[in-house]
Amino acid sequence: MKPEEMERALPQSVVEELKRHGGSLSKEKFQKVLERIYEMYQSARINAGESVGLVSAESIGEPSTQMTLNTFHFAGVAEMNVTTGLPRIIEIFDATKEIKTPMMEIFLNSPHDTMENVIAFAAKIKETMLKEFVTEYAFNIFEQTLRVKLNAALLQEHGLSVKDIATLVKAKHKGFSIHSSEEEITFAHTGKPEEIKELYNLKGKLQDIKVKGLKGIKQVLPVKREDTYIVLASGTNLKEILEMKEVDSTRTTTNDIHEISKVLGIEAARQAVINEAYRVIEAQGLNIDIRHVMLVADVMCTVGSVKGITRYGVVSEKASVLARASFETPIKHLINAALEGEVDPLASVVENVMINQPVPLGTGLPGLVTKMK
Repeated sequence: MKPEEMERALPQSVVEELKRHGGSLSKEKFQKVLERIYEMYQSARINAGESVGLVSAESIGEPSTQMTLNTFHFAGVAEMNVTTGLPRIIEIFDATKEIKTPMMEIFLNSPHDTMENVIAFAAKIKETMLKEFVTEYAFNIFEQTLRVKLNAALLQEHGLSVKDIATLVKAKHKGFSIHSSEEEITFAHTGKPEEIKELYNLKGKLQDIKVKGLKGIKQVLPVKREDTYIVLASGTNLKEILEMKEVDSTRTTTNDIHEISKVLGIEAARQAVINEAYRVIEAQGLNIDIRHVMLVADVMCTVGSVKGITRYGVVSEKASVLARASFETPIKHLINAALEGEVDPLASVVENVMINQPVPLGTGLPGLVTKMK
């Protein structure tokens, strides 16, 4: 077989990598390496009729039952923990919308990736609430006022003043006259005396005003990765992080697959499913072929949005009436199918088991049609 034909038959990424690393090889040696890779690639292909779904289910299911680790903590930071092991695998394959420990790895471009710059950047993006600066609330029912005392030293550390806070609060809450001194802000109720309850409600609302940082970034931790510094963030806000000019958008990532799908599209979400699942598998020291994980990722993303391997996800997409009926609420499915005049092609496993027929397993088998006399 000619080298050009072999190159065409191999995946493009493999050919590119070979050319990149094999630049120093002579033409004959390069040819031999190419032939060996082509042989390995051909022998790794699945035979027609192989039950790939079944093999993948077994290959992922068996080792994942051996997983024990639940979560681990970052050294010295109690709030920064990450779901790993089986709970994380379940989160990924169920395509859970609200994951337990959303997290980001934020890489910065040069020259922003020095230690000082990374620490400053981490402080800039951390979501800081007004309640962190308040030392005391004081009500005066006769004067109908609420005094909020602020921590001046902490404000200075964050490069803020009481005036900045007062301006921010004014924009958020109308209906109060607001006065600020050096260390406190006073809210005077301007409505009727019987509406004093508004002043009590104001206290609760003030606590959750965002003073600085990005929404959702609850904790930040600058860490050293090989020869560069990165920011690990508890919480996630991919869209706003990627818009920042210091951030290296090619390497920054989040472990929330739905957010990746929303911001970067379904192809990125499919790759995220593979990366996240494989990260757990590797951390546990398991040996699962990447192709099994890729198959699961393909099934989850094939309709253009991320669907979990659950009754509400992939299973609800099935065309077969009997397969849907075998899962839950069978009467409802059967009545709806009868009303709409649906036809079941019996193309999958469950429905054939139900009516006692051989199941159509296997990938790439040709169907043979003959006319019977």
